[in-house]
Amino acid sequence: MGHIKTIATDRPFFEHVIGGLSYPLRGAALATIVALTLSHYAELLPGIGFIAGFLVWMATWRYAADCLLHTAHGYAQPPDVSIEINSSQGWSLTLLHVFSFVLCVVCALLAPHALWVLLPLLIFILPSIDMALAFGDGVLSALNPMQWTAVIGRFGAAYFIPVGINLLLSVLMVLGSSWSSQLPRLLSIPVSAFVATYLIILGFHLMGVMIHQRHEDFGIRAEAHDLVTLIGQDDDSILLKQVAALETSDPDAAIALLVDRMQDRHAPAMFHQAYQKLLQRQGHREALLEHGHIWIASLMVEGDTRRALGVLQTCSEIDPQFMPDDPSTVGKLAESGARLGMARLALRLCKGYLAHWPRDHAALSYGLLAVRLLNGPLDQPAEARVLMAKLMAAYTDQVHQADMDALNRQLQNSPDPA
Repeated sequence: MGHIKTIATDRPFFEHVIGGLSYPLRGAALATIVALTLSHYAELLPGIGFIAGFLVWMATWRYAADCLLHTAHGYAQPPDVSIEINSSQGWSLTLLHVFSFVLCVVCALLAPHALWVLLPLLIFILPSIDMALAFGDGVLSALNPMQWTAVIGRFGAAYFIPVGINLLLSVLMVLGSSWSSQLPRLLSIPVSAFVATYLIILGFHLMGVMIHQRHEDFGIRAEAHDLVTLIGQDDDSILLKQVAALETSDPDAAIALLVDRMQDRHAPAMFHQAYQKLLQRQGHREALLEHGHIWIASLMVEGDTRRALGVLQTCSEIDPQFMPDDPSTVGKLAESGARLGMARLALRLCKGYLAHWPRDHAALSYGLLAVRLLNGPLDQPAEARVLMAKLMAAYTDQVHQADMDALNRQLQNSPDPA
């Protein structure tokens, strides 16, 4: 299990507001917003467009409700769409906001003047109902005006923060809709939908932060903190503080603490980074390279190729001949490096593959990749032709003969740089 980011309860709410602006654009939230935004094109379907749009808005409120509950339990990152926090709470929150939306639409059609009374009322009372449901109260209890008064009393003046958020969101959504209406229909749909979905998720997240900051007062057991304790992440934070305290006074003891932790169970990247930092300070060159092999192998198992390339670069600065000891790792890193524009590093990996495992079944493939890198992004066609000649002489595999011939013809037509 990876590192779980939790919400700090000792930070001012204003800092959470600033940090929360990126919340809808992170992880699963961004993917969900994009999917929901594109789904709004279903509103163009003849006959069923209204129903399709209504269902998309239901899905939007449902995910926003999950974000509120997920945040209230202390998780700093957005939840996956399939996550099950509390299905009954989530659907209760969803249906509440869908009903409020429908009520506003009906009021706007039948009694437009009454909307100016209904809308401020909903803006004021909805946060109290949302929070009551998040506390675990039943629907009937959450809809009780006495419960609204109790919730407002619990928060005091702070209650007007979510009210202000709701007001701001309503204004921004109206302005965003008005602005997008000046655009062509095919463009206004995704623009207005994206803005509205972003603001809805942001508002629910910030309400979740408020609840979490007071979760002990309301008897809510924060799942994130329980999980952090269960997997020993709290112990990890304490250990890192101990390591930091020993860095100067007793670096060998700090290194020993990190070694014990990394051998005990899966260690997050912060431990490997601290370990590398200490080894560099102490000048333990061989230990750094040995750790590089171990960390790269671990990162490849986790599928974190980008970070593995970063570790490889660090080790290569220490020893230009450094090479992972597993051919499949070298090959995957070479391919990733080529895709990510790290042509020189990818070339070194390809050449290292040829040097260490010349008879491996994939050696020729990486040799041809090296030729393409030399002839392409590195702009060294002469060297590419030399390597191509060596490959054609060393490998006569008919399976790749057509590829070699085609690449060789391309090389012959490549002009040398001026």
